Amino acid sequence: MFRIPLLVALALAITFGLGTLSVVWALKATIGFGSIALGPWNAFPKAQTNSADPYAKAHRARDGALLFGSAEGLVFRASHDNSGRTLSGRCAYDVIGLTPPARFWTLHATTQDGKPLSLDRNLPSGLNSWTVLRGADSNFVIHVAAQAQPGNWLAIAPGQPFRLVLTLLDTPTAGSSGVIDLAMPVVNQTGCADA
Repeated sequence: MFRIPLLVALALAITFGLGTLSVVWALKATIGFGSIALGPWNAFPKAQTNSADPYAKAHRARDGALLFGSAEGLVFRASHDNSGRTLSGRCAYDVIGLTPPARFWTLHATTQDGKPLSLDRNLPSGLNSWTVLRGADSNFVIHVAAQAQPGNWLAIAPGQPFRLVLTLLDTPTAGSSGVIDLAMPVVNQTGCADA
């Protein structure tokens, strides 16, 4: 008597459970389609526009992050250095070069899933175009390490994998189709605690 309703309830529970798990897995696997890669840096120019794919829209809804219009800004993320090694708090890195043209840019580190690093509030957790020290040729060198460094220093959590987030604001880069030709700063590993 209760066998058929029980089987229907079981089938619905399995279907909804597997459907929910597959959506969560898909959202963790990608931000969306249409990414561009410039060295270790990745960006999703259409993720913040009305023409974004369904995965990008789902990320926007889940994260609740402030999004830029197509010509307002562009966010680049790097989880690896220029040699392809995963960024780790056990190592030190130098971010060297210039950013693409932008009225203002910021650089900070996050965990691999995009959450802020747990750092002492007195440590430099971010740099921007107004505070970075530059050489005579306008290039900069930003030292990314858990231990204090001279010059431009971006603090990271020791031993924890991280990713770098470079945000370009009010940039012609975000609205142009010539994004592939941009020169991005390089990310070089300079040493590791266990090496």
